[in-house]
Amino acid sequence: MSTEVHEHRGAIPTHRLEALADGVFAIAATLLILDVTATGAPLASELVRIWPSYAAYFFTFISIGIAWINHGTVISLVDRTDRTFLILNLFLLAFVGFIPFPTRLLAVHLFDPDAQAAVLAYGITLFAASLFFNAIWFYGVLGRGLLTREADADLVEGISRSYMPGPVPFGSAVIVALFQPLVSAAMFAAIILFYLVEATIFARG
Repeated sequence: MSTEVHEHRGAIPTHRLEALADGVFAIAATLLILDVTATGAPLASELVRIWPSYAAYFFTFISIGIAWINHGTVISLVDRTDRTFLILNLFLLAFVGFIPFPTRLLAVHLFDPDAQAAVLAYGITLFAASLFFNAIWFYGVLGRGLLTREADADLVEGISRSYMPGPVPFGSAVIVALFQPLVSAAMFAAIILFYLVEATIFARG
């Protein structure tokens, strides 16, 4: 009992965590566009040649945006924090902040001999982020009893149903990258589009 009281008294308010998360998501999303550059000539040909940069930017921006929406939804259902919840969030935000780096690798090396390493770096980052999303929700929130009393039961069930299979497709795409990097990259794009559609439908409910 004394440990629980100590954690509650030393907890950081949810609005401070949300402010930190918003900052990390915003910086990660902004950094993506800084890596989309056209330095060759003629310019028209260069703009066509760097299409992987556009694709990497678009899909990764969508991925970060969905993560931001989901994270905000989770925070809205929490009325307090504890040390475990905060640490799990820090790990998630660390991977979110790291995303621009493998995105740049993917854009530059997708069609050269280093494609496998680039896709693996990108995929492992997204896979790790999905693992921490699950850890935050199932252990950090549900397991620690941090839900507000007003939390809608259908919304909580919907989030659990949506998060549970999350690491599986990302992990599968990482394994495929060991053999077929281009197929794996296409899988990541498809997974992100699926979650975009799923998030839209979920929001209607």
